[in-house]
Amino acid sequence: MTLSFIRPAALKPGDTVAALSLSSGFVTEVMHRYEAGVRQIASTLGWKIVPAPNALRGEDYLYRHPQARADDLHWALENPEIAGILSMIGGDDSVRLLPYLNLELMARHPKVFLGFSDTTIMLMQFLRTGVHAFHGPALLTDLAEHGGIRPDVAQGVRQAVTSAQPFTFQPAEDWTEQRVEWLDPALQETPRAFAPSEGWTWLQGHQPAEGHLIGGCLEVLDMLCGTPGWPEAELWRGAILAFETSEDVPPPSQVGYWLRNYAAQGILQHAAGLVLARPRGYTPEMVQELYSWVKKVLWEAGREEMPVLANVDFGHTSPQLTLPLGARARLDPGAGTFTLLESGVRDGL
Repeated sequence: MTLSFIRPAALKPGDTVAALSLSSGFVTEVMHRYEAGVRQIASTLGWKIVPAPNALRGEDYLYRHPQARADDLHWALENPEIAGILSMIGGDDSVRLLPYLNLELMARHPKVFLGFSDTTIMLMQFLRTGVHAFHGPALLTDLAEHGGIRPDVAQGVRQAVTSAQPFTFQPAEDWTEQRVEWLDPALQETPRAFAPSEGWTWLQGHQPAEGHLIGGCLEVLDMLCGTPGWPEAELWRGAILAFETSEDVPPPSQVGYWLRNYAAQGILQHAAGLVLARPRGYTPEMVQELYSWVKKVLWEAGREEMPVLANVDFGHTSPQLTLPLGARARLDPGAGTFTLLESGVRDGL
């Protein structure tokens, strides 16, 4: 069965995009970085960024008022002047917003929604309502990159949310996980050190596979599992799973245990393929242990033939690709390609 999703209107230069603090309210501690991100988005992507009504009210207020964070999402969806929605940054408690969400607004007012990490909670709610959502950089991460948005990040965002054309994902030529002190404004214009990329890795599989994209941060999906916000079984069936891990650096064995949960649910048995992000904070030995765990769990699930592409540029390292969740993609181990078969957005009116 092929699922049918609503494609939001493509964003274009001059559009107004709302920045939301659906997780942490940390942005108020680094307003210089927020302002840099707003400038860089305007100069590179052409969007005007406006904060949602509660987005800049600080960590303590937003922690104590999850309803206010949900209200900001509803405001952005219903406001006709807002063309798209951008996550400010991740965190660890978006799951607390579930009781306050009006999911009907997502389908009634489909708009580009972009973010990652803890924003996985909300990305899954867009998919549950039948609307494409976009796993990609947040305002304070790659869009406020030191010294400017990198060209491959900008290209990834443009391909995913401004063009109604399919495209082939491309590996980044270099990457970084360097941490720079965000609290020091003097460092904002100093570029981070990037190292040459070793490229993507095909762990297994020989035949091409196609399916819609679904996934996000494994730690956050673990928080979501078992709640009313967990995607229904049909959303997983026939999908290409896209999983990443956070700066918490979960041990490879923990990733294996999470994947066993997906096998216990029958998700791995009915998936079309698997895409794994480059894991942040892993040593080469941990990476090899991770790959061994992935192949082991897939063997346990009877999926030795399923194509698995690893070390892909999305998630908690930089640069980040933007993945249109819900859109159909193709993994082709023989050709060595990861291709989006349909656009994540439609041409705007």
